[in-house]
Order: sequence, then structure tokens, then C-alpha cells
Amino acid sequence: SAAGMVLSVLVILLLSVLYEAVKMGKAVLLRRALLALPRSLSQEALTEPQEGDDGPAQGSPSLMVFPTSFPRWFWFHVGQTLFHVVQVVLGYMVMLAVMSYNAWIFLGAIAGSTLGYFL
Repeated sequence: SAAGMVLSVLVILLLSVLYEAVKMGKAVLLRRALLALPRSLSQEALTEPQEGDDGPAQGSPSLMVFPTSFPRWFWFHVGQTLFHVVQVVLGYMVMLAVMSYNAWIFLGAIAGSTLGYFL
């Protein structure tokens, strides 16, 4: 029916806009993660506690175990990973819709990507 087709095109348009929004959110999170990285990327700088933290001594074997508190850059990386999973799922959903070879669905995906990038 015509109403079903219009609804399908709107859903694909919104999925495409959401895909672009997630892509942009991932880029913003990457920028924040890069700003949160320590200046030195040596293993000691990544595992050293921040100033004022009571951590193990430098030669302590407990540095080799899984840390109990993670630095900020780690949580940004976890967020980026989740954003990436959502982006891949949305991308495959839009691709499957486009593979229906319906011109209106294809135009909805193109319009949604354009609108999402513009916003």
C-alpha cells in the first residue's frame, strides 16, 4: 500500500540520519579520547596512577595484574567501541533495505544520509 511505502521510506530516512549522527558522535568521542591520552605513550605512563593516587610502587609485581581503576582514555575507547557496533548495525540495516532494489527506499537512504551529514 502507499501508506506502508511512505512509512518504509521514512524509517530508512531516519535510520540513515541516525547512522550519520552516530558517525559524527564517534568522531567527537575520538577527539576527546585523544585529548585524554597521556603525553607519553610508554607502558609506564599508561599504567602509572595519576598524581595523588595511592598506587603500587614502580617495581611492584601488582602492576602486571588487571588494574582496578581505569584511566579516562580507556572509557573513551569503550565508548568508541560501542558507537562502532551501533554504526555497523545501522549501516547493514540500511544496506539490506537498499538491496531490496526499490527506488523509493534507495532515495530515502540517500536523502537520509544527506540530511544527517548536513545536520
